[in-house]
Amino acid sequence: MVRTAFFAPPRWVSRSWLAASLASFLILLAGCGSGGSVSSGVTGTGAVTVVVNGPAQTRLGTTTQFGATVSNSVNQNVTWQVNGITGGSTATGTISTAGLYTASTNIPSQNPITISAISQASPAISGVLSESIWNPVPVVSGVTPIEAGTTSSFQINVAGSGFVQGAAITVSGAAIPTTYVSSTSLQASYTVPTTSTLAVSVVNPNPGSSVSPSANVQFTIYVASVAAASRLLDQATFGPTLADIQHVQTVGMNAYITEQLATPTTILPDVSVPPPTVCASNTISCEQSEWWQTVLTGPDQLRQRIALALSEIMVISTNSVNSAAVITYQNMLANDAFGNFQTLMNDVTLSTGMGAYLNMINSLKPGNGQIANENYAREEMQLFSIGLNMLNQDGTPQLDASGNMIPTYTEAQVQAFARLFTGWTFQPVGGGTPPKFPASATNYYMPMAAVQSGHDQTAKTLLNGVTLPAGQTAETDLAQGLANLFAHPNVGPFICRQLIQHLVTSNPSPAYVSRISAAFANNGKGVRGDMAAVVRAILLDTEARAGDTDPNFDGGHLREPMLYLTNAMRGLGFVNNDVNNYYGNLSNFSGNLGERPYSSGSVFNFFPPSYVIPGTSTNAPEFALENTATAVLRLTQANSIVYNQITGMTGNLSATGPLGVMAANPGNLVDFLGQIFMHGQMPTNMRTTIVNHISTLTDMGQRVRVAVYLIITSSQYKVIH
Repeated sequence: MVRTAFFAPPRWVSRSWLAASLASFLILLAGCGSGGSVSSGVTGTGAVTVVVNGPAQTRLGTTTQFGATVSNSVNQNVTWQVNGITGGSTATGTISTAGLYTASTNIPSQNPITISAISQASPAISGVLSESIWNPVPVVSGVTPIEAGTTSSFQINVAGSGFVQGAAITVSGAAIPTTYVSSTSLQASYTVPTTSTLAVSVVNPNPGSSVSPSANVQFTIYVASVAAASRLLDQATFGPTLADIQHVQTVGMNAYITEQLATPTTILPDVSVPPPTVCASNTISCEQSEWWQTVLTGPDQLRQRIALALSEIMVISTNSVNSAAVITYQNMLANDAFGNFQTLMNDVTLSTGMGAYLNMINSLKPGNGQIANENYAREEMQLFSIGLNMLNQDGTPQLDASGNMIPTYTEAQVQAFARLFTGWTFQPVGGGTPPKFPASATNYYMPMAAVQSGHDQTAKTLLNGVTLPAGQTAETDLAQGLANLFAHPNVGPFICRQLIQHLVTSNPSPAYVSRISAAFANNGKGVRGDMAAVVRAILLDTEARAGDTDPNFDGGHLREPMLYLTNAMRGLGFVNNDVNNYYGNLSNFSGNLGERPYSSGSVFNFFPPSYVIPGTSTNAPEFALENTATAVLRLTQANSIVYNQITGMTGNLSATGPLGVMAANPGNLVDFLGQIFMHGQMPTNMRTTIVNHISTLTDMGQRVRVAVYLIITSSQYKVIH
């Protein structure tokens, strides 16, 4: 404590001087308290001042650290405000007690904003700083140019981050009219006269206009390319034919896909009804025969190829399901191949084939110590929609703070979905509501129907905190439950990565997966789950098309047995002459290699999408079927093909057939086969070896058979590049 001694002034000190001294002393005491004044940018009065320090601009999506200097006070603590609100708000941005400002997601209506620091010792004293909020700096992660119907017009899809309304795509430095899709997606149309490599970037508008680093993008006109046409058909059909290659060359890749998207479904008939008479007693074989006939000869090649991929993701099997249900299931997958994924989820769930395979059909609500069957609920999440662990948009796993993967669901949520899926049984043959639960008769040709008495009507807590209220019908619970799954951010990357694996490459880059996941999330018109948009994006992506011009591009996947056979049959022009069992013998051939149509040994498919070749880090799903035995069997099957030893199938590889006539010039024969089977990109040394060898053969039919055998048994052919 400071003690002040008061004394009487000498007689020579005037009273006016004493009064002035006393006033000065009182002012000095006030300076030691909480009063203050404001220097530049500071309001208030007195000796205490507050000055706010920090940059004058902050970009959306970023944070900025502000500091405050309090002068003439021991207490340096301040209270932070944004536009007069302590801690800020979502509209203006928030600020922590330590002065860390987090910008809002949109430009505030009042811009610049005011950052204030209020002295806690003297609340009347504050420092302020005017802060301008700028748009973010855009980042481009991928650019996909897609043919837009002509040889020179492209739709440019730009993926990245930090895009805002008014952002513009620039090509070679010139801005072009741009459609804002989302903060991660932009689209524009652009025309190039010839194949060109051009610099593409994104410019965000003011405030704070900025441009992303540019990406060099090749705009390739594919229409006249044999390699591009053949590769696309290898990815999108059950095998290229000469007629299809020439058609794609004529109309272009994008136009061909548009045609295929519009081609009606080839429907498999009910083989349980004769003719042929053999099918009355062997419906599984005949169901498989109908499938072979459809995929080999049907005009809806892309639709059937997607249906095959979906059947190997959402698996049912004739090992335990009535073949009539499998036919219905196949037709449903083909019909839904280009629809919305949410519709597909619903139709798969209500399929009697799936209901029988994974025990949802006749699953009764819990009671008397019995719980709802969890089989379908578990596999729906694990295999058919979201997977086991949380994913980023690019398909890579999300990790927690300890570096561990984050599960997508809990056992309690499996049980909730299991209860949600109760109360469904066979429809009556004429349709409508079953009279009782479970239904007394089977009906594999129509979706399941609900019986409310069998449905659990208690509340159910699903994913992301969504709770379905008690008392809802089976139909309402099902619709809301599937919507809950469909909305999960995992669905896009989980499903799209597998579709890419089936169609294009076993090891898509994260950027490729991210671009297709973005198309799943938004088809450019605000629609989520548009399968037609997803399929088009997969096939026309730069990574899918890279091998068109670079045969050494590292991509592709092993031909699974069924595709190995269909590719050879279609490429060589084989036809069916078996009026009794159609293509049944092809099932025996593919079965020896580990695959029969709709006969997977488990719900995990013939090969799992995560399979890694032992001793490597290479993810290659189809190689799960490849071993010493199947490798040798492929050689045997190739021999059977070239010597017409598949009963019911006939191909003309004789000296008098079209290939035999061509064989007079060995080089022409090998080049033609190279177009059909190797996209016109046969390695030079391979071509030379085959040409030199068959040139020693005098029988033209033998030249054809040997050339075909050497090509379809080569490692270059076994792997779709």
